[in-house]
Amino acid sequence: MKLYNTRRGILLTEDDSTFYTLGVGSWDDVLTSDDLPALCAAAISGPVVTAPTDEALLAPIGSQEVWAAGVTYFRSRSARIEESKDAGGGTFYDRVYEAERPELFFKATARRVIAPGGNVRVRSDAKWSVPEPELTLVINPKGEIVGYTIGNDMSSRDIEGENPLYLPQAKVYDGSCSIGPRVLLSPEPLAKSTAIRLTITRAGEPAFQGETTLAELKRDPQELVGYLYRDNSFPAGALLLTGTGIVPADDFTLQSGDVVEITIDPIGTLRNTVA
Repeated sequence: MKLYNTRRGILLTEDDSTFYTLGVGSWDDVLTSDDLPALCAAAISGPVVTAPTDEALLAPIGSQEVWAAGVTYFRSRSARIEESKDAGGGTFYDRVYEAERPELFFKATARRVIAPGGNVRVRSDAKWSVPEPELTLVINPKGEIVGYTIGNDMSSRDIEGENPLYLPQAKVYDGSCSIGPRVLLSPEPLAKSTAIRLTITRAGEPAFQGETTLAELKRDPQELVGYLYRDNSFPAGALLLTGTGIVPADDFTLQSGDVVEITIDPIGTLRNTVA
């Protein structure tokens, strides 16, 4: 089953063609529900409603914080080492890739999250910016993964590469994150063969394309959640981006007007334009 956060409320679908209204008032109610399967069952017994339009979609977030995991794919490790080698920080990323403790960092508050179809941003003081396509975990207050969505972790590679301590500035700014277009509800992990694809279109032509699979994700999603919830509480749940295995070549940077599409087949396609 899949959930959409829309201007008409939260909608549920089983087959991507028939939609129902979930009987809750907000996204916070979804993640704090004591029995989400029962809510879904009740919705399916109710009346059918019209499908949501792309313009009606909101990001699947209420008061949740968005966090992210870094250096969880070998490709990301290599890119971080290369971009920061002149600053003497290259070995940091190799060490965290192999370490027991993962890298976790705060990414966004709800107001910084851009809806599907909206305009993401690059920093005005950055010269080298990329999108990072990531499987995103939807987690309830108990630390249970209740579903999955897609995240776009917009990143300023030159700022982070100048000094690893600049990571928050490279990652956290207005319009630096998009999430959606829907949440796949599932108590089971996604298959390791699940593909993540990134396409960046410029002036109507492909400017970059890349693909990876969850088999390349070094960290187990539940392990990442365990560290996130260690000595941290999330009364309304949380969203956790799990890292990227797709990094464009070093001579690529986003431009205004670029269209970023991230596809994870069981979930859909998150599409944004660079402002």
